[in-house]
Amino acid sequence: MSTIDARLLAILACPQDKGPLYFIADEDALYNPRLQRRYDVRDGIPVMLVDEATTVSDEEHARIMAKVSSQGITPTFDA
Repeated sequence: MSTIDARLLAILACPQDKGPLYFIADEDALYNPRLQRRYDVRDGIPVMLVDEATTVSDEEHARIMAKVSSQGITPTFDA
């Protein structure tokens, strides 16, 4: 499980749509629910490259958003 410096997390945005992300710490990932795109976090470093992001299925999107809701995960910033 990775951690990201709070100052960095507060300014992280999706490189594609420039919107906020959810940091799913126990999955080492940042998630954009608008585009259903997942960005990996490797050794505490977010890999913010569109070409390396993963587009998730509708089922995976629902699972991630249920986790966001149940764990009270907040977006990286308010849009």
